Amino acid sequence: MKNEQLTPEDLLGPMNQVERKYAPAELFIAGDADLCRNFAKVAVIGTRQVSTIGIKRTQELVRLLVERGVVIVSGLALGVDACAHEAAIKNGGKTIAVLGTPIDQFYPRENAELQRIIMKDYLALSQFKSGVPVQKKNFPIRNRTMALISHATVIIEAGEGSGTLHQGWEALRLGRPLFLLESITKRNDLKWPAEMIGYGAQVLSRGGLEDLFELLPHGKSGVHAAALSF
Repeated sequence: MKNEQLTPEDLLGPMNQVERKYAPAELFIAGDADLCRNFAKVAVIGTRQVSTIGIKRTQELVRLLVERGVVIVSGLALGVDACAHEAAIKNGGKTIAVLGTPIDQFYPRENAELQRIIMKDYLALSQFKSGVPVQKKNFPIRNRTMALISHATVIIEAGEGSGTLHQGWEALRLGRPLFLLESITKRNDLKWPAEMIGYGAQVLSRGGLEDLFELLPHGKSGVHAAALSF
């Protein structure tokens, strides 16, 4: 495991004016920085209180992505995030954890072993220096950074007021593609999906993975069209 302190441009290359405006000044990383530099990256995120079908949807989407060389990015939270990381590893893929705490802290404790594995064999990164306490306000800040390093974001499940929505709006602000699972958009109890679609989010339907793949950088993965079963 290699620990480094880098700038966002060290990891991502040259950034545009909007990206520089919202990027952190520095990033602290543990693991393989080339996972951030050399691969197509998709953030798969969602609620901590994920449903059983939400877990299955996460696992299937991640499997299809890693089979095509895409690195899975998520936030190491309970629920969808942990499921996305674990599914990437289980399917022989690669994953990046973007932390809302310093690299040397393990939060939540339930995911401590998963964090150790990611730091050793994959990549974990944080914009928070060692010694910064765990604070609720840091997680939306983390979501902005996760949107920044990802070529696209997919929201699996999220209720009104979910912290996941912070990343959705940040992705749109940064000009990054944002996809919502079709199942979310059909829920009459949620207002945010229609609001995000109004600002440019796209619906990820059963046969819509091609739309996602076409927006990933060419030459960084072997992506091609596939169909979701849900």
